[in-house]
Amino acid sequence: MKCKRAVPALLAAVLLVMVTATQAQQPVPGAALPMPPRPTVAMPQMPTPPPPALDAISYVLMDYQTGQLIAHHDMHMRLPPASLTKLMTAYVVDAALASGKVHWNDKVYISDHAWAKGGAGTDGSTSFLKLHHYYPLSEVYKGMIVQSGNDAAIALAEHVAGTEGAFVQLMNAYAQRLGMKNTHYSDADGYPKPDLYVTAYDLALLARALIHDFPQYYYVYKIPHVTIDGIKQWNRNMLLWRDPSVDGLKTGSTAEAGFCLVASAERNGQRLIGVVMKTKSLSDAANQDEALFNYGFRFFTTRTLYKPNQALATPVVWKGASGTLPVGVTQAVAVTLPRGHYADLKASMDIPATLIAPFKQGQRIGTLSVSLDGKVLAQAPLVALKAVPEAGFFGRTWDSLRLWWAGDKARPAVPALPPSAAKP
Repeated sequence: MKCKRAVPALLAAVLLVMVTATQAQQPVPGAALPMPPRPTVAMPQMPTPPPPALDAISYVLMDYQTGQLIAHHDMHMRLPPASLTKLMTAYVVDAALASGKVHWNDKVYISDHAWAKGGAGTDGSTSFLKLHHYYPLSEVYKGMIVQSGNDAAIALAEHVAGTEGAFVQLMNAYAQRLGMKNTHYSDADGYPKPDLYVTAYDLALLARALIHDFPQYYYVYKIPHVTIDGIKQWNRNMLLWRDPSVDGLKTGSTAEAGFCLVASAERNGQRLIGVVMKTKSLSDAANQDEALFNYGFRFFTTRTLYKPNQALATPVVWKGASGTLPVGVTQAVAVTLPRGHYADLKASMDIPATLIAPFKQGQRIGTLSVSLDGKVLAQAPLVALKAVPEAGFFGRTWDSLRLWWAGDKARPAVPALPPSAAKP
């Protein structure tokens, strides 16, 4: 009789040991995740001064890789964009080129409307395209970007969409798709109108999209000059002439908009986007964007913390054909932070304490968060890196017993980050 009574007790003890051992591998929801070790050559911690004092009415400095803001002032103020409108015109044309709807060697016609709005003899910026003539699309595109020709912008709009009005609808549709919530376009060249407005922040989003989505056309923005019909036209972005790290993007100026500049620079593998709105001159706009770049590159850095498709945790799976589930991110996780503060970063994983199969590969499991001084810098979905189908009947039944016995008593520990992922 004593032997018979001891069997259930022995079975219970075995179950408790097995449950405790397996649960110890599971991450606690919201628990801290060890950060990758510091870079081999660590920058000493230094105070981060405030951004430089600018007289631009609105500005933004954004890191290209992460989209994080380094400095800004009144970045959501709606302002007239002048010829910065042509950045969206270029984006729509780029999209049409990439999809094969138009081609780099297409012949673009210079209509009465295109010539009247920006041809020779008008008071707007012109590429001096001849009325009723045809030009290669590549030549007209360069005329719009390098010289900021209004005639080129309208001709491209008509070539892509048939009419400028139809093209403007595409511009606004793409603006919404890119998250430009405080932007509205009413023409393709930037001629002032009451319902034509942008913000510095929205323009930074657009610049980032131009570089990321259509890198094959980005080289045009750093072309120093273009010659059309024997007329040499110079790029108006002064930073191209004095800062070798600058490779785009564009200027804009009207009486209403003042002098504006959207620029991008890359130094030592880090790219920044600077937008200044409504300054006193083109030289002033260039000086202020340059001051933003010098500040950003000097005092901030961007680090890739976690690589895609590498297991950051292997929590226990119940009722599955496999006992564990590797989870990670599908895209690299990077953050922009003040130099010398890498050791202050905190990372955590929010994963359910109990995971029950089945799981599909790529299925979202939880969230990875990285913060600095209590401020979240980056978040990314944690997904299953491999599929875990259901176990058979007996496997599921056994795990059901183990789960019933364990209840909510055990609080599992957080797994360490594998060395292969610990490279900033």
